[in-house]
Amino acid sequence: MIIIRVMGGLGNQMQQYALYEKFRSLGKEAKLDISWFEDAAQQENVLAKRSLELRQFENLQFETASRKECAALLGKGAFPEEGGISGLAGFLGKVKRKLNPAADPHFYEADMYHPEIFSFENKYLEGHWACEKYYHDIMPLLREKIRFPDSRNPQNERMAEQMEQENSVSLHIRRGDYLDPENAGMFGGICTDAYYAAAMSYVRERMPDAHFYLFSDDTAYLKEHFKGAEYTIVDWNRGADNFFDCELMSHCRANICANSTFSFWGARLNGREDKITIRPAKHKNSQVIDPARMHALWEDWVLIDEKGSVL
Repeated sequence: MIIIRVMGGLGNQMQQYALYEKFRSLGKEAKLDISWFEDAAQQENVLAKRSLELRQFENLQFETASRKECAALLGKGAFPEEGGISGLAGFLGKVKRKLNPAADPHFYEADMYHPEIFSFENKYLEGHWACEKYYHDIMPLLREKIRFPDSRNPQNERMAEQMEQENSVSLHIRRGDYLDPENAGMFGGICTDAYYAAAMSYVRERMPDAHFYLFSDDTAYLKEHFKGAEYTIVDWNRGADNFFDCELMSHCRANICANSTFSFWGARLNGREDKITIRPAKHKNSQVIDPARMHALWEDWVLIDEKGSVL
């Protein structure tokens, strides 16, 4: 059995679910471990307590792994309440796994793409799985399964219809927690003014009369920096309703993403064959960019770096 840990915000949850569907498409038994959302201690480093937002999608079906199933796969000691091994036996188990990593049932994502995971039969997988390559081939299936519920705000329905009828472009700017000192070093300086200027220029050259729909956790910033008839600021989906911004992004003809899994999914759920999807060349500052590898892993995506260069 393959068990995939689900954690984080909506974008990460969707990626973990997508990997689950990928394994199932390969004929393998897979389940999701949702215990992270049930244990407050798991989220002690998260500023805002997360909920399992996958539950908000209409009729989204997935199998969950019990604590007992996780413990059976990982071995005793994975969950204390299941009866853990302590002392010498636990220490010897750790040494054995270190000497023979292939025998470790717990696999941690450590690179952008791990093709070896698809050869696994019994593993507990932990990671974000953001790379498009993992599930690019099953995106039509994912679009069919990931269905948003009806919004209670009629403004969302009107906006979606308008986006379908014009050369609409979603543009996502994430600020908020990315401006915090503990996050700025990792995520800051990637989606620069030069990045967005180059992305908008790229779209305008290919899409006359483009109209930009702006999404952000900082609408005051949008109002100050984007003025003119070609811009519409989407600022009414707040709190739990922020979920619907992702759906609106999917109705646009082109998508300009931040280094954020939230806008990645707005673009992924866009089912247009002629769509333009643009993302920053890197997601984190710890990445070393290899343009050839990035294009292979993010097929059909336009990659633009922080200097505004199209790779």
